[in-house]
This record gives sequence, C-alpha cells and structure tokens, in this order.
Amino acid sequence: MSIVAWIVFGFIVGVIAKLLTPGRDPGGCILTTLIGIAGAIIGGYAYSHFINPAYTTRFDAGSIAVSVLGAIFLLVLYRLLSGRRL
Repeated sequence: MSIVAWIVFGFIVGVIAKLLTPGRDPGGCILTTLIGIAGAIIGGYAYSHFINPAYTTRFDAGSIAVSVLGAIFLLVLYRLLSGRRL
C-alpha cells in the first residue's frame, strides 16, 4: 500500500474504532489517523502470528475488522494511560 492509502485507511479505521468505543476522546484527526494506522499494524501482526499464520495483507472485510480491533485496543490503552475516563 502507498503512504496515502495507509493514511486514508488509518483514518477510516480510527474513526470506526472511536465510534465503537464509548466515552469521550480528546484526540483530533491526526491522533485518530495515527491510532488507526498503528491499530492496523498491531491487529494484522497479532492475527497473523497467533490465529492464522497463512494470513496475508489484503484489503477486505477481514483486514478492516482486524485493524479496527487493533485500533480499539490502542484507543482503550491510550485512554487508560492518559487518565481519561472510559
């Protein structure tokens, strides 16, 4: 994927993660994008190493779901570490 595609994908994943995670979040567009990109990387890594070793990186519903789960994990971790209420 190109860098622009990663940024767009990260923003979409970050927005979905914020919508699915209850509570207020102080982050703006940049933080949403960074959490989405990092969530996609962490979610894909965890899925390919622990659940399905044959998983390849492709753009489909499964990759979006794995990325959103990774972003939700990071968002909850961010809120816990920053002292924000869940």
